[in-house]
Amino acid sequence: MPRKSRLQLPPLNLGDETLGQRIARLRKERGYTQAELADRMGIIRELISEYERDKIRPHYEMIIRFALAFEVTTDEILGLKLSKSNRNKPSLKMLRRMKRIEALPPSHQKFILKAIDSHLKAIEK
Repeated sequence: MPRKSRLQLPPLNLGDETLGQRIARLRKERGYTQAELADRMGIIRELISEYERDKIRPHYEMIIRFALAFEVTTDEILGLKLSKSNRNKPSLKMLRRMKRIEALPPSHQKFILKAIDSHLKAIEK
């Protein structure tokens, strides 16, 4: 029978997010769907769902794949370091919308940008 360890490890402060919640947040910040992230990583979408719901824990290799897909460090995936990269970059969701706006005629672009500006102004008050 194994002996009980007497090793006293200090508690880890990994924040309030679980690993799955962190993966989901990073995915949404980047504007990926679960299917898009799965394609980017070369796995099936169901695995992304399982990881995000903390049903399964990722193997170290999968953590590396998540880090590469999100362009962050493994420490940021694991919650050891606050995520700071890509905060100033627009998400894919925003970039897609900007491309759609740019494809419109200039008069329509002007109308949409005025609407966005007025909404932003109202929110900032």
